[in-house]
Amino acid sequence: MSTLNQVDLNDFYTVLKERHSVRVYDPSVKIPREELKEIVELSLSAPSSSNLQPWRFLIIDEPELKQKLLPIANNQQQVVDSAAVIAVLGDLRSYERAEEIYAEAVQLGAMTEEVKISFVERLHKGYGGMGPERLHQVNLLDAGLVSMQLMLIAKAKGYDTVPMGGYNAEKFAEAFEVPETLKPILLIAIGKAAKSAHATPRLSVDQVAHWNSFQQ
Repeated sequence: MSTLNQVDLNDFYTVLKERHSVRVYDPSVKIPREELKEIVELSLSAPSSSNLQPWRFLIIDEPELKQKLLPIANNQQQVVDSAAVIAVLGDLRSYERAEEIYAEAVQLGAMTEEVKISFVERLHKGYGGMGPERLHQVNLLDAGLVSMQLMLIAKAKGYDTVPMGGYNAEKFAEAFEVPETLKPILLIAIGKAAKSAHATPRLSVDQVAHWNSFQQ
């Protein structure tokens, strides 16, 4: 391994170790929209089922809208004190963009036009026949992948985050006029910690992992 790669790897380990959920933010810190956009953009390399990338984001950075969100999110103070709240939603019709996604794969030489046509047809049939509940379950997994990546990227850029599942998704959808095809999954507050977060206990590998069998 080269020296440069080793330095990069050590930096990554530092991000992993120092990322903690932060709930107390400095309300004076603002994050430029271009930087928020870059954080989201970098997170988009996360994997997803059939590469359909069903995640959608509503970035809430206007103070009055954060105040509107506050009671919906059980009055968690980080909603208003953080620089922004990123709502992660799942698109129940993400398969409708399969043609767009895989046309680019053809341009990149990753597949032929014939393969793309067949694959896109299968995706429409498969995902289109799942029903909203099953599609939402798939989207939950994909949203988790992109959200974790987003939070690590934010930490690498010097910002803190906390994922929040404690909010009323139905009221959120109503208050922010979310289209019916998009289902809210979680909220991520992002900003600068006003109070250092502490490491939380973790179970050991031996407590959570088994080799080849669950039999002792």
